[in-house]
This record gives sequence, structure tokens and C-alpha cells, in this order.
Amino acid sequence: METKIFKNDLVPAAELIKSGKLVAVPTETVYGLAGNGLDVEAVERIYEVKGRPSVKPLSLMVPGPQAMDVYCEDVPQAARALAEKFWPGPLTIIMKAKSHIPPIVLAGGDTVGLRCPEHKMTLELLRLAQLPFAAPSANPSGSESPKTAEKVYEYFNGQIEGIIDGGPCGLGLESTIIDMSRTPYKILRQGALPGEEIEKALAENMQVIGITGGSGSGKTTALKALESMGALVLDCDNIYHRLLETCPELLEEIDSAFPGVVREGVLRRKELGARVFSDGAALEKLNSISHRYVDMEIERRLRSFAMEGGRIAAIDAIELFVGGQAKRCTSTVAVLAKPETRIRRIMERDGISREYAEMRIAAQHPDAYFEGLCDYILRNDGGVEEFREECLKLFKEILNNG
Repeated sequence: METKIFKNDLVPAAELIKSGKLVAVPTETVYGLAGNGLDVEAVERIYEVKGRPSVKPLSLMVPGPQAMDVYCEDVPQAARALAEKFWPGPLTIIMKAKSHIPPIVLAGGDTVGLRCPEHKMTLELLRLAQLPFAAPSANPSGSESPKTAEKVYEYFNGQIEGIIDGGPCGLGLESTIIDMSRTPYKILRQGALPGEEIEKALAENMQVIGITGGSGSGKTTALKALESMGALVLDCDNIYHRLLETCPELLEEIDSAFPGVVREGVLRRKELGARVFSDGAALEKLNSISHRYVDMEIERRLRSFAMEGGRIAAIDAIELFVGGQAKRCTSTVAVLAKPETRIRRIMERDGISREYAEMRIAAQHPDAYFEGLCDYILRNDGGVEEFREECLKLFKEILNNG
């Protein structure tokens, strides 16, 4: 058999693929050994030529995200988001396979990996062939993955029908593989695309609702309504206080900025408060430190929740906009109530005097501040159940519009 080298005209190579033959193809990572992924005999030859164990499934090369619905069942919205962001590119996404994919491709399983390569010649070949390619790396099992057509020729001259010479591969690493057939999602192979980028993209694809408003307005009820809808609730104040107990780096920065307020690993809050609450510059310095650590922790939790398949989150912060968390939110909601209603609630909840309750409310932003910044307003001057129903109605509207 003569192994043909194709450099310009890809039509003959596409005809070879369609007739069940094997053609090595370039990608942005390494060269792949491609055959018709729906042709059992072609797939059998791939296993044979590579010496690949039949228990190892093959992924399919496809021309774009639209192929997900052709070859996969129950495609998660998060998988579509990754495909839109990273395809063409070095990412293989595993999902539930449709029944028309040959069992040999799946190696006895029920899932299939899809990959859209970032190489114009291989994308053109996919367009011409109108078929998915079963295409593992073009090397004998156990050998180094090839980055040039010359290396593929060295491996398989006389064993395969063709090689498309697309020049040297730029990345030289295999694609990253993520299993999205079930939750939590799992990165099975770390390749050319960093896992951190995948987690970041999943988190950015979530719907994040920012909840803000003054004390006694009813934010807790709103957050519980969101939690009942499957949302991850992130309370910035609680996160900060938790970090004070678990994050030595935060304590070190605070102690460096305000020497002596941390002793034996414990923050002396009253001493810190005495320094900052009467000094605007000192308070700003403390906020710059605390906001940065809270921001990092929120990012970590959002990424973790996204990898678990989560799609909705809520961030609760009085200083949603000053603290910078609003930038993460796809929508923002202010929970407001009349001052007298808030005073009564705070007094009952915290067991404080009316005078102290009035002082707390006076120190917070007026309603006009929240009305001018937030996308939606929830007013809460009635009963708890009535307000909960209003919350659910608004949040469903927001999520449906998102």
C-alpha cells in the first residue's frame, strides 16, 4: 500500500475517509489517525494499526457545537457553553452517546467524547466528508504522539492510506478531556487547555443574582427562596468571618496593615474596629484587604459549584457594588422595606433598643442608592409568606430571561 501525502487538494482525502480508509490529520495539538467514526470496519482498523486496546474508547472529531445534538443525549447547557468558548480548540467533552454510534467506538460504555480541532485543513476535511472522525493520536500505542506529518509517515508508511501535511503542530500536547456525562464534572486528562480555564468558563456561564439592601429589609427570606430553587448562596459577611478563622494569609495582611490586632492567631475585632471606624483611610485599607480575599473565596466556591453542575448562585452583600461583587452578577436585586418596618424587625431579631436600631439604619445606604444601581426591586412590608411568593415569582422571571 502506498501512503499518499496531501498538501492542498483535500477532496481525495475526504473520499478516502468516506470509503472506510484511514487518513492522518493535523490538529493544533498533535496529529490524529482519522477514520469514519460511524464505520465499524474503519474503527477496527484504527485499533489494529495503533495497537490500541479495545477497552479504550475513541473520541469523535466534529466540525462544531451543532454536532452535540447529532451524537449525544441530554447535552448539558454547560457543555454547550464550553464548546462555544473553546471550540475549535484542545478540549474533548464526554457526554451520553446516542444509539447510532457503533459500540466499538464506545468500548462497551455509553458515553462518547467530542472534539472540534483548531486546524483549518482538518475542519475543511470534516466539512467535505460530512462524517465524524474517530481520531486518536497518530502513533503506535505507547509511542510519542507525532507533531509532524513526517513522524506519522515514519510510524505508518504503508499501513494507512493517507496523511494530510498541515505542518508542525503548535501545541504538542493532547487535548484536555472533561467528562460531562454526569455530575460532578471531572477532568479526566489534563492536556493543552488548563483545567482552571474550564472551571472559570463554567463559573462565568452561571446565572448569578446579586442580593443587596439594608438590615431588616428581608434579604434572608429572598436568599432562602433562591436556595429552594437550587442556588448556591454566598453571604459575603459570613465568608469574611469564616476566612478570619481559616485563612492565616488574611490575618497576616491585616496584622501587617494594623500591627498588634492579631495575637496568637486570633483577630482582636474590637481593637481593629476602634482603629478603622473612626478613620476613613484605615477603613478603606481594611476593606481593600478583606474584599480581595472574599473575592478569591467566592471565585473558588463558584468554580467548585459549577463543576458540580450548578447553574444558579446568589451573592448577598450590603456593599455589593462597592465591594466589587456586582461585576460577577448577571442581575442585581435590591430588597427594600420602610424604615419603621426595618426598625421593628431589627429590634425583634437582635434584641436591641429602638435607638440603636435607628442608628444602624441611619448608617446604611438610603433606598434611593439601591434603586439607582439595581436591576430589580423587591419591596417587603408585608408578611413572610407573601414576600416569599413575590421572591419566587421574580427569580423565576429573571432566570427564564437569562
